[in-house]
Amino acid sequence: MLSSPVTRKPLHTREIRFQGFAREDGLWDIEAHLKDTKSHPFTTGVKTWIPGEPIHDMWIRATVDSQLVIRNIEVAMDSHPHAECPAVIPPMDALIGARMGKGWRKTIESHLGGIKGCTHLRELLNNIATAAYQSIPGALFDADENKPPLYLGKCKSWDFDGPVVMRIYPKFYQWKNGEVKS
Repeated sequence: MLSSPVTRKPLHTREIRFQGFAREDGLWDIEAHLKDTKSHPFTTGVKTWIPGEPIHDMWIRATVDSQLVIRNIEVAMDSHPHAECPAVIPPMDALIGARMGKGWRKTIESHLGGIKGCTHLRELLNNIATAAYQSIPGALFDADENKPPLYLGKCKSWDFDGPVVMRIYPKFYQWKNGEVKS
């Protein structure tokens, strides 16, 4: 928990939520939702939002297979600051067939970067892969039992030389370039 802050006034709230769902057809839906509100009246263009009214209220549903390949993508903008904003929805289909994995951020940038896309939707897409990894059983495992799960070596807890790997994956403790250190 953070320490108690000095006296302050709220200005902006961004809520981001990710959820993963197993579908009956063997695919997975990964949903992302972003909502921005202000604690004071806020005006852009011809509209003024009252405090608490969403300025951005955006959704993405990516349907993926067990290899994290996007099979379908749906986007909704329930609230947005400019009439032009929804024009970024159709280009999102360019991600169908892309795989959430190594190079995912580059894929997003190449298809939806700059004025081809929306900053807020890209923000959701950058992190939707993490929700997919957390949701899909086995998504971070190679089919080869002689290779470590893909998340090992990616954070302090999952250090190949650390106590967590030694305890949970002793087979891969001190793993380096395909073999255990001697």
